[in-house]
Amino acid sequence: MALLVHQQMPSSPISFRNHDISSCAIFKLQLNHRETPFNTKRKTSSSGWKAKASWQELAGVLIFSAIPFTAVKAIANSPLGEKLQRRLGEKKMDAAKNYLKRKEMSENARKESRWYGEERPRWLGPIPFDYPAHLTGQLPGDYGFDLAGLGKDPVTLQKYYNFEILHARWAMLAALGVVVPEILDLIGTFHFVEPVWWRVGYSKLKANTLDYLGISGLHLAGGQGVIVIAICQVLLMVGPEYARYCGIEALEPLGIYLPGDINYPGGILFDPLNLSKDTVAFEELKVKEIKNGRLAMVAWLGFYVQAAVTGEGPIQNLVDHISDPFHKNVLSILDSL
Repeated sequence: MALLVHQQMPSSPISFRNHDISSCAIFKLQLNHRETPFNTKRKTSSSGWKAKASWQELAGVLIFSAIPFTAVKAIANSPLGEKLQRRLGEKKMDAAKNYLKRKEMSENARKESRWYGEERPRWLGPIPFDYPAHLTGQLPGDYGFDLAGLGKDPVTLQKYYNFEILHARWAMLAALGVVVPEILDLIGTFHFVEPVWWRVGYSKLKANTLDYLGISGLHLAGGQGVIVIAICQVLLMVGPEYARYCGIEALEPLGIYLPGDINYPGGILFDPLNLSKDTVAFEELKVKEIKNGRLAMVAWLGFYVQAAVTGEGPIQNLVDHISDPFHKNVLSILDSL
């Protein structure tokens, strides 16, 4: 993931505004300004924050975002694309048979696994409880928790799972982007001027220019306004996700066959280590993934609260607590508010 280094930041603080967590995994800024708006009294800025973008910038973003889709279409209609599709047609039937065989093996693996079926662990453990009948243990991470009955409809339940695994993966990726810069800065591997994650959005709301990788004058998106960056993010995220949602056949015009489903496409692109070959281990990996993803989503709630209350990053909060646990804790922070 790329690191962005911020050159200069004006002194007038503004109130904290949340930004999409995925941007934390992609961009990390370094700020010369150490003052945090959370540790000082609220101030109002007469100038406000700038979010203007010229039509040339917007047009450039749209044209740039259209390049991948145009390239896919061009390759698919070219002689090379036709050759790739013919080669795929020859292998697709065998690949489909292998997929059906592996799917059957996965179902058998779930029957033997302790994480699936009626004997799987429940969220209340040994405590007796009338668990929902519509949660049968067929999905990874099904602990029988649905107090609101949101998953009574099987179609709706599958949609909720699709959304959950999607957000879980983004949360894990974004959490990595939050803690890594702070850790590198603390251990001295790479010194940032300001490694706190929320300053990314803070600086762009102040219309500051950002240097890519800290190289002075190298502005890929750092010189753009927040509107242009928001449009870039929507196009870069929504485009691929929409293609994934449309079906795993989306890459077949390029001769790429994905043997899995919408959540686990598999193939050389999404399973380069061929982890799905061992179906028993792969079914357990699915459970581990959703468990860690849920933990990451909860962690993000903590990131937001910590930023709003302390103005520091999560690693710095942890270091402060370890150094003085009796005076640096939740109770002391709440008492100081």
